[in-house]
Amino acid sequence: MAEAAPTPAALPPHVLERADVRSAIANHDFGEVFRLAKLHGNVSFAKIAEAVGYKREHIGKMARPDTDGKGVRPRITQFHKILEVVDGLRIPGHLAGLAPRPWEMERQTAPSHTDDPSALIARGGAGLWDVAEMLRRTEMSSINSAALESIEQGIDQLARAYPYADADYLHERTRNGLHYVTKQLEGRTTLRQHRELLVDAGWLFLLNACVQYDRGQREAANLSKAAALRIGEEAGHGEIMAWAWEIEAWFALTQSRWQDMLNAVEAGHTADQTHSVGVQLYAHKARAAARMGDARLVRDSLDAGRARLDRLPRPDHPEHHFIIDPDKWDFYEMDAYRLLGDDERAAAHARSVIRISTGPDGTEVSPMRAAEARLTLGVAAARTGEIEEAIDMGTTALEADRKSLPSLLLVADELDKELRARYPREAATCDFHERITVIKRGAAGQELPF
Repeated sequence: MAEAAPTPAALPPHVLERADVRSAIANHDFGEVFRLAKLHGNVSFAKIAEAVGYKREHIGKMARPDTDGKGVRPRITQFHKILEVVDGLRIPGHLAGLAPRPWEMERQTAPSHTDDPSALIARGGAGLWDVAEMLRRTEMSSINSAALESIEQGIDQLARAYPYADADYLHERTRNGLHYVTKQLEGRTTLRQHRELLVDAGWLFLLNACVQYDRGQREAANLSKAAALRIGEEAGHGEIMAWAWEIEAWFALTQSRWQDMLNAVEAGHTADQTHSVGVQLYAHKARAAARMGDARLVRDSLDAGRARLDRLPRPDHPEHHFIIDPDKWDFYEMDAYRLLGDDERAAAHARSVIRISTGPDGTEVSPMRAAEARLTLGVAAARTGEIEEAIDMGTTALEADRKSLPSLLLVADELDKELRARYPREAATCDFHERITVIKRGAAGQELPF
């Protein structure tokens, strides 16, 4: 590995080569990176703080070993902060799923042999998908098991980063993955390899649909969802098909198309009966039933979803977007009870969601859930005459760095209607309504290409 330009906290080569360090970097678990840097590289927290622009005390808190048994670490979630850490510790971009950093490019020498994958590795030029390309070259074949495994690991990392990572970053990395997998499908493969690549493409299209919808790209998201469904059908992969229908149900929910949503839920259950996607489908059904005022269907759907959830093993990585996190059940019940007018239960679940979504140092590991929980608390406050708290909760939710605009606006509209119905002449009500209007206007104008 080429020597990086010095900084106070540049990680020594022997630290960067450790498997636990690389795993922490790949998962953007920088608190663990800081801890391991001090333990194995004698890099002090003071030096790290100087290099990345944080206070030493904050670095120390982030690097504390997990002691509560929940496996939750504080997260650095803002993309520009991730870059500051990567640059400050001189972490080669490929280890963090990034393109080569400017300081890497400056120190590169002319390549001696571009077909030699070791040269790319030495220059730090390998991104998530470049790793698979290097592995393919080493055996001089169109694709091999090591390359396929590397692709799957890249997809897994992106799916686990979805709850907190910058949407633009996720969009870029997911598109890169799709381009790479598509390229491999054009090469020589066995029938088994072809199906594995198809499945990889299916998962990437699913993730891409979610990220595109978060960013306001409704038409592009529909295309990605349809592509995933088609791939699921071609590969005979029921779970991918079910998640495609789950995404359609989510789209229909945020667009108030209740019958379309119920149809999508049933299609999803038909496609797959064994994986955790069924839990999410039942939750969507409960949320739609609540908006239609059908309390009995809400309860039946929640009971069925809870029963399915209880039969599943607790996941090793609950943050994975396509593996249902048991802690998310509070989120589903919060939404249903808010819509049914059971403010006490809704608020209790909302506080639980915020607590679970927040790390020990106050960093939010699931900012999108926390934002909707704050809107729920805002609705409950508005209904009990606490307008200041309602506005404060709503404003904080709208300012979240990581958000899914359609889902956030769906709940924000509920708070807006409560405020305008109960306090129509209050200046704060008008200001909040104008804020939502501006966000909607911006979302409507940012439809971007695929």
